[in-house]
Amino acid sequence: MPQADLSYSATLQFDAAAVLAKVEEVVTAYDASSGECKGRAHPLAVTHHDHVLLRLRMLEKPHRDDAFMQGLLAVLSDALEPMIPVPSILGIELGFLERHYASRTRA
Repeated sequence: MPQADLSYSATLQFDAAAVLAKVEEVVTAYDASSGECKGRAHPLAVTHHDHVLLRLRMLEKPHRDDAFMQGLLAVLSDALEPMIPVPSILGIELGFLERHYASRTRA
């Protein structure tokens, strides 16, 4: 289950929930084995230059090699860029969850 943390300048006017939904849509389309993407939006009151930073973490699996991650990065960049206000900076950081990560769903 991927984890998406979206940090952004609080003064920016955009739909953070829609961006997180788009992240899940893109990740699921790119890797059907990924599962739902947990997303959190963090508006930041104090920033230097307006920007949006997406940090996406996934479980490390054999098929998620460098080529896979670079491809996902490109697809995410293309999908999210139109959703980010101009002028501002979009940063995307992809990585893997710690090996000892666990997640439990409470019903």
